[in-house]
Amino acid sequence: MSDKRPMLDRWTTLKRHSTLVRYGSAVLAAWVALSLWTFSPILHRHPFALFLAAVVVTARFFGLGPALFCSAVSTACLDLIVFLPRYSFAVSTQDDVERLIVFLALAVLVGTLSRQRTRAELTAERTVREMAAIVECSEDAIFSTNPEGIITSWNRGAERLYGYTAEDAVGTSVMILAPPERHEEVEHNRQVLNRGGSVESYQTERMHKNGTRIPILLTVSPLRNREAKIVGASAIARDISAQQRSEEAVRRNEKLATAGRLAASIAHEINNPLEAVLNLLYLARNDPRQAEQYLSMAEQEVGRVARLAQQTLGFVRDTSSPGRMDAARIMDEVLELYSRKLEDKQIHITRRYRGSAQISGYSGEVRQLVANLLVNAVDAMAEGGSLHVRVTSGRQWSNGLDGIRMTLADNGSGIPRESLRRIFEPFYTTKKEAGTGLGLWVTRGIVKNHGGSIRVRSRIEGQSRGTVFSIFLPNGNAAASRVA
Repeated sequence: MSDKRPMLDRWTTLKRHSTLVRYGSAVLAAWVALSLWTFSPILHRHPFALFLAAVVVTARFFGLGPALFCSAVSTACLDLIVFLPRYSFAVSTQDDVERLIVFLALAVLVGTLSRQRTRAELTAERTVREMAAIVECSEDAIFSTNPEGIITSWNRGAERLYGYTAEDAVGTSVMILAPPERHEEVEHNRQVLNRGGSVESYQTERMHKNGTRIPILLTVSPLRNREAKIVGASAIARDISAQQRSEEAVRRNEKLATAGRLAASIAHEINNPLEAVLNLLYLARNDPRQAEQYLSMAEQEVGRVARLAQQTLGFVRDTSSPGRMDAARIMDEVLELYSRKLEDKQIHITRRYRGSAQISGYSGEVRQLVANLLVNAVDAMAEGGSLHVRVTSGRQWSNGLDGIRMTLADNGSGIPRESLRRIFEPFYTTKKEAGTGLGLWVTRGIVKNHGGSIRVRSRIEGQSRGTVFSIFLPNGNAAASRVA
């Protein structure tokens, strides 16, 4: 086979570039048909079929021009040799004229149709080869399975991702790629695809040959034949471990930046009660008659410091599972932590809490979410600004989920329209050197982890200038169902 391939390539190149070869082959095809008619008693009765076959062969291998030329040569052979009187272009009957005209028309039509089919087959073959090359050279793992879940194809990307060679994987069950606790997930996907459904891209885990777990982005699609019958499924898997490490590093850096902002605010908040405690202790030492009153007041100030410390722990404490929390209480705690900053800019706060604000989630992340939005609002407002915060129970009408809606509205400078489309991109900031560009990106990630949504409206002109952030967090176990 390897020896025949170069010969075929050379012949293909030759017939493409040599007009003499192409049209000479058309004459040769007509001559072969005439020879078969002459020397074969059986074929002697079917001259039209022989010459039509010559036209089809010419169209198939040499193109439409040589096929038309072969039609003309075949017509001449029929008139000169096959029809009586032979070796003369004089046609004896009207029937012979009609037969020649019909043959010529059929030859042109058959040659044209044959060439069109040949081009379609060549195009399809070229497309198949290109697609096969794309699949084979893709960095993503691409493989296919039959309806029973048996692997039928396996590209190089799959070899790199999973560690199995094509010989190892083809013919085995797709279950070898899934951790034991995800076998039900694989079986569910198989059943959905066999019923004609689709599986949207989602993040999951799969197993390497050596037993390590790999976080991947998986896309599964049904495979259908020409009759639209499902004959299997194709899967595309992309390793996202590096992406997850990068995102986690960015989130960790943002947490450090948040901790730095908190440290400055807490230092202001703790400084006043500590000064009061020192003064009260001095008075108690020098005025024993009112020492009990002074010590009681000092105890109250120490209690205030303890509450600040407890609230601060909510930002840094990380839990492995969601718990019940009160969103209104979290809003109050964050406002208290930043009260000194709000007082310094004389910002007026309007609070509106309505209905139950109890939801299930990660309280530390929700505190960080509120803190990011609050700091941005304070930075955007001039002295004497107004901040409206609202926490209400509600429903997200797009999916019917019940939950709570948190709203922070300021009358600051607003966000320009050209920036509004990019505020959730990582490292994009309008604060120049003062911002990291990660706060809103992390905020959107927290909302997404809780299965919620975030919307923003902003104006930079007029009396209604300012920005409104609206966050919906669903109730129940939405946060507990984070995709691994």
